Amino acid sequence: MTEIEFTQLADELMLSVEDAIEDGGLDIDYESAGGVLTLTIEAENSKVVISRQPAMSQIWLTARSGGFHLNYQGQNWRCTMTGETFETLLNRVCREQGAGEQRVYDH
Repeated sequence: MTEIEFTQLADELMLSVEDAIEDGGLDIDYESAGGVLTLTIEAENSKVVISRQPAMSQIWLTARSGGFHLNYQGQNWRCTMTGETFETLLNRVCREQGAGEQRVYDH
């Protein structure tokens, strides 16, 4: 994957997460700066951090349950440790951190 391809895919992912939060009406705030998207789950005042790692062509997701690295495989970002797609992983960690049962991200 070229750096341009990675940047395009990472930008699309970050923007789709922002859109999903805005459209979902959930009690989650987000802040985006310098390739890092920080989600704050208000119920528990907990954070989930999504960052791009261009040198490795990976997306990293950090939550209370740990740090996860995701590679782009096929048409999905997939966790190298659990095999979960980005969508499944993000929804799981947000639920674990107090976001409730409603899906945060559905792509």
